[in-house]
Amino acid sequence: MNRGELVPDSLVLELIIEEQSKAAANSHLLLDGFPRTLPQAESLCSRVQIDRVMNLDVPFNVIVERIKGRWIHPGSGRTYHTEFNKPVREGFDDVTGEPLIQREDDKESVVLERLSHYKELTEPVLEYFRQRGLLVQFTGSYSNEIWPKVHEFLAQEIEPLQYTKYS
Repeated sequence: MNRGELVPDSLVLELIIEEQSKAAANSHLLLDGFPRTLPQAESLCSRVQIDRVMNLDVPFNVIVERIKGRWIHPGSGRTYHTEFNKPVREGFDDVTGEPLIQREDDKESVVLERLSHYKELTEPVLEYFRQRGLLVQFTGSYSNEIWPKVHEFLAQEIEPLQYTKYS
């Protein structure tokens, strides 16, 4: 992790199994961002019962616009956005007046490359769960458009609504 690499699949899977064993009988685990690859999905399914897999389908152009508009104050971590949370003075932190920066991984070319890689890795995972009848997809461009659908689904599927989210 210190080198910016992902945690090994085997460790993530062991942590999931450990958490599942600690969970109450009627509770569920909600995994965010795992599995990301077909081998991870196959390994997870061989060790854990999967009830549903949710995919939040947001158009890539929307994701790119959101991310490339993000600016950071490096000293504090305060985040601004060119549309949703503009600084009082463009390009400068509201508190200190210091210049804002854009992280390298927030630049459009980097975001597009990451999304391309994401699509390449996750399409087989989505197909794997689709073939097993486990995939539920929610499509939209905004959180306030997708979240009510997700919430309604969870409320209907998991009664009472008890889950632990891991990111």
